[in-house]
Amino acid sequence: MSSTSDYTPPPVWTWNKANGGRFANINRPIAGSTHDKDLPVGRHPFQLYSLGTPNGQKVTIMFEELLAAGHKGAEYDAWLIKIGEGEQFGSGFVAANPNSKIPALVDRSGPKPIRVFESGAILLHLAEKFDAFVPKLGDPVRAECLSWLFWQMGSAPYLGGGFGHFYAYAPSKIEYAIDRFAMETKRQLDVLDRRLAESTFLAGDDYTIADIAVWPWYGGLAKGLLYGAGEFLAVTEYKNVQRWADTIAARPAVKRGRIVNRLQGDPAAQLRERHDASDFELRTEDKLAAD
Repeated sequence: MSSTSDYTPPPVWTWNKANGGRFANINRPIAGSTHDKDLPVGRHPFQLYSLGTPNGQKVTIMFEELLAAGHKGAEYDAWLIKIGEGEQFGSGFVAANPNSKIPALVDRSGPKPIRVFESGAILLHLAEKFDAFVPKLGDPVRAECLSWLFWQMGSAPYLGGGFGHFYAYAPSKIEYAIDRFAMETKRQLDVLDRRLAESTFLAGDDYTIADIAVWPWYGGLAKGLLYGAGEFLAVTEYKNVQRWADTIAARPAVKRGRIVNRLQGDPAAQLRERHDASDFELRTEDKLAAD
């Protein structure tokens, strides 16, 4: 087994920002704000502060699905938060999310603003507010839906912060770490594949917030959109995950939601901020560059 060095942890760990690599502006061992900066507020009932990562995509997909289903009250402004530049540590963002992670939502549809943070909590908040994409209380399928929703919240850190970090981003390739998290990621794909062998969607016959939560991570992985690791993980082996991923990817609301707050990739698939439904046609990066 290969290893870059022998390392003996010191008696007391100390933070060295220089060791943060490409994530030096994102990760630090303390919470709280580093600078004063108010968050912008648009004209819609919901103000989302986010970035087009898998966690961010969950919420923009949810908003687009709600709007597509006719819930006009779900109109939203999606503001870009550049986490690589430390914008999540501004005082306004920390007030919206003390954990300083995207996404953060401020629900201004009622008499007083309500902050909601953690993507799973945001999905559940919106689903219950609009009575959409979540089974009702008392329905046995609700437990299945929420179980898969929370499965995603607990499992994805092994995929993103574990496998993705050591496979794609760590400054050196550590065989033990990659093997450890590749094994767990493939186990999770097998969990999904077995479930999707017996049901159309994760909770059953209907598309729910469970699918909206899981798809940006595991659907993206299955379709080769994450870390360039599709071949390494042999994702085509998971036929039921592939079928489910393709079904969801074809939804128009998913196509819209996944490009909101994106900073990378095809300019035609980057809508840096979303403030009106027409922005998808008029304000993607390719359109702005042509003006």
